[in-house]
Amino acid sequence: MSRPGADTASTLSHQTSRTAASSRGPVFSLDTFSNKDFIVKDFIESLSDSAVPVSRRSGPSSGQQAFDPKPLIRTFEHALSRLNTLSEELEERENELSGAVRRAEAQHNQNVDSLGRKLDQAIERFQRLDSSLNGNTYDDGIQDSGGNVAVRIGERLEELDRQRQRAQDARFLIQCWQEVSEKGDLSTLEDMRRLGGGDGKVRCAHIARQLLKISARLDPEGIQHTNGNGRAPNGVKRRPIGSQARYPTKEIIEKFLENLEQDLLQQFDEFYRRPNYEGMKDCAVALRDFNDGASVMATYVNQHSFFIDRNQLITEELTGDAETWDRLQDPDAEPPGVEPSLQSLVGEVRIVVQEESAIIKRAFPYYDEVLIRFLQRIFQQSIQQRLEMVLDKANELSSLAFLRSLQAARSYIAALVDDLKSHGLTEHPEPVTSQIAATLDQQLEDLFVPYFVGSSYIEREKKNLEELYSSLLLKFTIYHSRRRKMPTTYFASLAQRGKELAASARDAYMDRLDSTDLPATQKAMLLRIAGLKEDQSEKKDIEVTDEDGKLSLSNAKRMLKWLAEGVGRGLELSPGNETPKDVQNLLNLLLTHMGEIYLETALDAASDHAASQENAKNPPDLTHLPALHTSITILHLLQQTTSTILLPLATPNLTIRREIEKSTTNTLSTLESKISNIINLTLTATLNWVSKCLAQQKKTDFRPKDDTDLTLLASETPACQAVTQFLTRVASQSTAALDGRNLSIFLSELARGLRSLVLEHLRKFSISLTGGLVVSKDMTKYVELVRGWPTGEELEAGAMDILVEVANLFVIGPEALRERLRGAGSEVQELKAYILKREDSGSVGVQAALSAV
Repeated sequence: MSRPGADTASTLSHQTSRTAASSRGPVFSLDTFSNKDFIVKDFIESLSDSAVPVSRRSGPSSGQQAFDPKPLIRTFEHALSRLNTLSEELEERENELSGAVRRAEAQHNQNVDSLGRKLDQAIERFQRLDSSLNGNTYDDGIQDSGGNVAVRIGERLEELDRQRQRAQDARFLIQCWQEVSEKGDLSTLEDMRRLGGGDGKVRCAHIARQLLKISARLDPEGIQHTNGNGRAPNGVKRRPIGSQARYPTKEIIEKFLENLEQDLLQQFDEFYRRPNYEGMKDCAVALRDFNDGASVMATYVNQHSFFIDRNQLITEELTGDAETWDRLQDPDAEPPGVEPSLQSLVGEVRIVVQEESAIIKRAFPYYDEVLIRFLQRIFQQSIQQRLEMVLDKANELSSLAFLRSLQAARSYIAALVDDLKSHGLTEHPEPVTSQIAATLDQQLEDLFVPYFVGSSYIEREKKNLEELYSSLLLKFTIYHSRRRKMPTTYFASLAQRGKELAASARDAYMDRLDSTDLPATQKAMLLRIAGLKEDQSEKKDIEVTDEDGKLSLSNAKRMLKWLAEGVGRGLELSPGNETPKDVQNLLNLLLTHMGEIYLETALDAASDHAASQENAKNPPDLTHLPALHTSITILHLLQQTTSTILLPLATPNLTIRREIEKSTTNTLSTLESKISNIINLTLTATLNWVSKCLAQQKKTDFRPKDDTDLTLLASETPACQAVTQFLTRVASQSTAALDGRNLSIFLSELARGLRSLVLEHLRKFSISLTGGLVVSKDMTKYVELVRGWPTGEELEAGAMDILVEVANLFVIGPEALRERLRGAGSEVQELKAYILKREDSGSVGVQAALSAV
């Protein structure tokens, strides 16, 4: 096909060169249309521009010739011709490509089919191979054993390999035995030891031990002789026995093992200092055959810097200032906690063990055993030595200081054990194994076993409490040992007993302090608690005051606080099965000192004093009454402590719980009965004095003269005034001493006693009509007095109104008397007895009233 440019040139040859150049046909190809910048409009314009003469494009002119469309037509004709040619080429190329695509698709389908068949065949072959290895189970239950062939072949190969290895080992062992028995050396093993590395040393040790067994069987007595120079090739002496020559195989082998062990230990030490954990592990594996690795474990533990440094500090003095040690032995101060040097050691142990356990796991294949040995050394050496120093120091101070230090140390070390368990050590971050946990528990128990043998611990607690209680109650005991059997006044009775009793109490206490060989610091502390100075301990007499003989609520609280501390300490330190028995021992001390020595002694003093006031010539001294309030409060504290704290702790042992309940009930019942007796004695003394006051009543009080000024009758009689003043003071004292139901019962009984005495008192007098007004005034005063008492529901409502009703019998007329007697019911005879005391009882009207009923 001719180029468009050539056709255009021949067609337009008759024009000028400029016209010919401008009308030349366009040149383009398929690439022109495949370009992404191809635009149809631009393409048409380029064809038009090339066909229009330059003179026409430059603008119109007067002398220009007319437009000639032929060049433009020819240009478009040539372009159209060229486009048709390109279209045909494009179609041919498209047909060729379509054919190639169809052929490629057909070939692809064939390849896919072929690969699918091959995959199916591979799967089928795999299934047949799998079936042949595992065996097939047919419908009749018969299993093809062909699948087990490979397994049996593998097992057989392994067995053959083991037999081959045993044969090689046996051959090598025989070779070594021949060397040692015939030549007296172990050069082959020596070469293996030097050049074989860690595995070689392990094998050397194993073979040497087998050689030692062979020697023990073939040469049990180690028979040997010399060959002229008296020595074997290895330098070991021989001795002549007959004509045969044999070497001391046992000595040679043992010497080799000894050298091998020392070599391994030295190598282990070198690896440890680098550090090279893999090398340490190889040596540890080899040394396992030597006393089960005891030598390498001892080497590792003994050379640890922790023990070397701690051995240098074993004589280090205990830290802590004097104030801290004083607080430790002061029962009223809070315990200062664990001793600082022991605390520092435990903190260091926590860090060292956690860090070292990771190293042990990397350096030893049997790391559990090494860790156990390491822990045992730490607890049995470092911690135990420091613990003993702390407890010895505390024991030199006082029993309480020892017990507090023991509790603080055990609690702190137990926390260390718990931390190590939870950390996991070689199993970090998981908890430790049961074996390590058991080791830690055992080490903790072994540390404190010496302090809990038998009943040693509870005896220390009892001794401590008894010393504290006796010191606290010393002056109280001395004070009450001086009171008379029948005192005249409460405080006087407590102060005037023979000096021999005071000296006896003082000597008994001081002798007990001296006989127990107490430390000077403890003795000073007990004397301080007793309220004595050290120079007073040498005096013949101990001065006491009235305050020393009174019950003190603060002292009772101190006793309970000391007991609670001892019980809490026992719960933490003593085994759980011993708790009920320990509680019983401590409770018995409390019942003895607080119940018997303290409360019962004070109540006996109050009882003796109350009894002495029953028939006193003066108004009864009720100074013992306010002391009952403290007694009842302390008794309530004792009861609450027993029921809410101590009894529940004894529940696991029903027998001991019943014994505690019985002893507590007996003590409380005794104390309550003494309190009740004091109240009854006080009531008796009070009512006796009321009787004496009423006995002062004049006969003229109720039969005043007719000319007596009525204004004088407006107030109560002197006897009534004396009674009311006295009872007002008694009510005030009882209110300060008693509360609640105890107060209500006391005042109710006092009111009933007053009512009975007054009613009986009225029967002793003849009462005039004017005197009846006086009686009414007195009776109203008594009623108002009782009405102001807090009797609660213990006194029935209107209990005192009978006094007013009886007083009315002396002022009402005969008709009113008749009506009153008719409504009296069963009380008629009693009312008649009072009516007969009327001055006009013999009159016709009164007699008629009496006869009418």
